[in-house]
Amino acid sequence: MLALTLVLSACGFGLRAPVDYPFHTLYSSAPRYSPLGAELQRQLPASGKLVYLTQPAQPTDAQVVLDVFGEQRKKTVIGVNATGQAREFQLTLTLKFRLRVPQSHVVIPDTTLTQQRTMSYDETLALAKEAEEAALYRSMQVDLVQQIVRRLAALDAKALEKSSDE
Repeated sequence: MLALTLVLSACGFGLRAPVDYPFHTLYSSAPRYSPLGAELQRQLPASGKLVYLTQPAQPTDAQVVLDVFGEQRKKTVIGVNATGQAREFQLTLTLKFRLRVPQSHVVIPDTTLTQQRTMSYDETLALAKEAEEAALYRSMQVDLVQQIVRRLAALDAKALEKSSDE
């Protein structure tokens, strides 16, 4: 156990520290009770010291506003069998957002994030495949929200000041 501890500490491994955002309050336009809104509400404050505002009257109370233009789900057939029945699907989840200072300029311009997963299909297992599809979309959504969190954490205070000074 001691050797493992020494090896891990020598390689630079460490637990992820809480994020220090350059802002303290964030308003999101994502619907609070949507799966995307719930995931944002779960991950953003949990990753750092942040007050997450969701009430419609609160955008001007926040230091920054995360405008979420919605998510788009797409299911495409990418494989068929000899009789023409679908055997493989590609699931795509696209999310578009921007970050701005209220009544000021944009800090992160309109950005589109996309995740894709491939899923095999068998009509004899239709209910199981439906549950698998929902789980894959949920996984992609978590990944997209984590990407947003990382982008927000990468901002520095100068970017917020610059955008508000312009």
